[in-house]
Amino acid sequence: MPEPAPPRDGAADNRRMKAVLVAAAALAFATAPLAFPFAGFDPDLFPVPQVDPPVQPAGYAFGIWGPIYLWLLTSAAFGLVRRGDDRAWDRPRWQLAGSLIVGAAWLGVAQTSAIWATVLIWVMLTLALVALARTPETERWLLRAPVALYAGWLTAASWVSIGLLGAGFGLWLGAQGWAVACLLGALVTAGLVLTRVPAIPLYAVAVVWALVAVAVANWGAGWSVVALALAGAAAIAGLGWRNARA
Repeated sequence: MPEPAPPRDGAADNRRMKAVLVAAAALAFATAPLAFPFAGFDPDLFPVPQVDPPVQPAGYAFGIWGPIYLWLLTSAAFGLVRRGDDRAWDRPRWQLAGSLIVGAAWLGVAQTSAIWATVLIWVMLTLALVALARTPETERWLLRAPVALYAGWLTAASWVSIGLLGAGFGLWLGAQGWAVACLLGALVTAGLVLTRVPAIPLYAVAVVWALVAVAVANWGAGWSVVALALAGAAAIAGLGWRNARA
């Protein structure tokens, strides 16, 4: 009589399926620009067209998406092949997959509605920050680091979206005022993250990258924005250094 097969481990199967979901979501997210090329919001999506708004980083800064896409794909593939049943890797999977799935849809939405794109990018950010907080400190380079870089850039991008909406709909502060307000919002958000989640220096790197690019975009035109962006970049760099040594 052949021996009966050992019972299946339902929890392990569930973890592996979530690893598949993260890998599929990362692939969809990284390839979405092929279907929906995006070079920034159409200025005419806003009642007050936003041409070179002061809240927006210089164009070169968006090149950070290349490393983000590649690192997330590498992390997802490694997590699927080598850490599919790992409990520590499993902890952030629902939130990370959710953020990436929303992100895969974001580019299409952003071409037609700045309002809904702003709602979705804040959903992406919220899920990414929860995923970041749930990543294990022992897996810094293949899990925590790519999620940190992604969440850091989303922190800046989410506040940029708020600034574009405020200025684009002619609300209260004007373009310069919205740039200042949203820089402060991004700095407070980043500061809270860096003081609560240890060992995430690449989160600070992404935020500093965005802040310096805002300063570059405003150089010679809006010195108050330049000064705040550079001072904020220095402050976040300092927090990131302290975080890295925690």
